[in-house]
Amino acid sequence: MPTPVILDCDPGHDDVFAIWLAAGDPEIDLRAITTVGGNGKLAHTTYNARVVTDLAGIAGVPISAGADSPMVRLLAPAEWIHGDNALGGPELPQPAVAADPRTAVELIRDTLDEAGQPVTIVATGPLTNIGMFARIHPDRLPLIKEIVWMGGSTGRGNVTPYAEFNAWTDPEAAAMVLGTGLPFTMIGLNVTHQVLVTPGVMSRLGAIGNRTAAFGVELLNYFNSTYETDQGMPQAPLHDPVAVALVARPGLVSTVRTRLDIELRGTETAGATSVDLLGKLKRPPNASVATGVDIEGFWGLVEDAIRALA
Repeated sequence: MPTPVILDCDPGHDDVFAIWLAAGDPEIDLRAITTVGGNGKLAHTTYNARVVTDLAGIAGVPISAGADSPMVRLLAPAEWIHGDNALGGPELPQPAVAADPRTAVELIRDTLDEAGQPVTIVATGPLTNIGMFARIHPDRLPLIKEIVWMGGSTGRGNVTPYAEFNAWTDPEAAAMVLGTGLPFTMIGLNVTHQVLVTPGVMSRLGAIGNRTAAFGVELLNYFNSTYETDQGMPQAPLHDPVAVALVARPGLVSTVRTRLDIELRGTETAGATSVDLLGKLKRPPNASVATGVDIEGFWGLVEDAIRALA
């Protein structure tokens, strides 16, 4: 049976591929998409989700807008990577898919209530929506099977020396979600930096030949160019689909059970994810943390999903 999934995202180039993988893989039953301010402002991330679902022929999946800013901080969109509209590169077509009138919290609530089984939430942006849901509907938390989050790192950051962007944008929300006690898996930069958009990957995606793949190649050309400028990486890491891949094929991503804490107050370390791999703090494990990925298996999964779309 496919795993029912709510995808909470902030599209964002790599979020687009997370959407396509979640919609195109037969092991995932994508029930809803919720958007959040992160890579771009909420208006852009919601519009982008509508564009890329419509373009790929994804029907029947409601898309709802959520939080436009972090819980206690100001939003600083990643325009230096994703552009002014969070999806720089190709000209964006006018989407026929409309946004659902419900808020993200309402859509998550309704999706959980209607599912008839626990639902996995895959989050590929700041955890603001999920934190707000936990605050407003604590009684519904048992309806969530697990949270799988692309965020954080066991090592260095990408927006500050120690913090990854999604964790840095709303560390309070990340700490709140982690504190719910729900099963929680972190897919950090230490793993996502292993899945690079190489020339070989671009050729493989381009050879698929459908409109989804062609649009994806345009996105990735832009993504590679901004990563080279900002990070000195001519081959960008495609972060977000790794979280979806873990749900679709758990054997592709290796994890360890360990202690994870979110730094909230450090002058230089706010948003850092403290992963106690050696057990030095003597605190009980509270999360699974990704440590590796089957790179070829991952790209094969992405290819197959895009091939199944329009």
